[in-house]
Amino acid sequence: MSFPETRMRRLRQSPAVRSLVRETSLEPRQLVLPLFVREGLSEPVAIGSMPGVQQHSLDSLRAAALEAAAAGVGGVMLFGVPAVRDAQGSGADDPRGILNVATEALAAEVGDALVVQTDLCLDEFTDHGHCGVLAADGSVDNDATLERYTSMALAQARAGSQLLGLSGMMDGQVAVIRAALDAEGFTGTLLLAYAAKYASAFYGPFREAVDSQLQGDRRTYQLDPGNRREGVREAVVDEAEGADIVMVKPAMAFLDVLREVRDTVSIPVWAYQVSGEYAMVEAAAANGWIDRRAAVLESLVSIRRAGADAVLTYWATEAAGWLRD
Repeated sequence: MSFPETRMRRLRQSPAVRSLVRETSLEPRQLVLPLFVREGLSEPVAIGSMPGVQQHSLDSLRAAALEAAAAGVGGVMLFGVPAVRDAQGSGADDPRGILNVATEALAAEVGDALVVQTDLCLDEFTDHGHCGVLAADGSVDNDATLERYTSMALAQARAGSQLLGLSGMMDGQVAVIRAALDAEGFTGTLLLAYAAKYASAFYGPFREAVDSQLQGDRRTYQLDPGNRREGVREAVVDEAEGADIVMVKPAMAFLDVLREVRDTVSIPVWAYQVSGEYAMVEAAAANGWIDRRAAVLESLVSIRRAGADAVLTYWATEAAGWLRD
């Protein structure tokens, strides 16, 4: 049938009707809050390019995690910023390194209320800023890096991380880490594979957040933004290697990849609304160009609609509060 028998606006006539027929929902439990903790801080430090986001001290980190748990957020993802870096990223697997100390603290504080998660990558810990160790020619050595990832994974699991975010984009990382964890008895530790992680311009503010030392770029291991099929293939490979969840990152510029990954794999699919996406909305809202709350929620719904089962977002706690109002 066509108009006048078919009137599509019937489904939009009131808030109650629109709510009843809404196809995509957004709930606090579907949000994960990334948190930065910096070694040696006694007070949190604001991140200039990410208004409202901070590098935390251990005390302020606990407070932020408690606030997230109270809001019903599903999890927190921890990133550590060490005081000293070296070529091997030695602080990454040091049991008393900042990330592992912070993980212990949050596992004890909020581990029963939400999922304590840790970023498993060397970039914050290396003096060259790459996600792995370097070969003599300056390239990232994939297989040598896997050895460091294995040690880092065991350190994080021992510290109490419930989920390891494998964000380095090294070939074979899921299989190697899964085998190492299982051999040490950490069979219940979840693996989130950053499967389709693109070499994106939208990571800029994150570099400030972790005081990145990167020179050059990561295009030899992160995906080319022009490649959709390759992102899907990476997700398929990671699922086969034993990933419990796969990630698409960034989110909003790669919604097509997110949709296809969701349609292809059988495990949960998450997406990361990255620092540049956050900063753009905050800047536009600060200038009065957009309605901040509406834009934030619309952006999150769009990521869910494209297929994400959960979203990492710097607005997690605030958005969860809005959703519970």
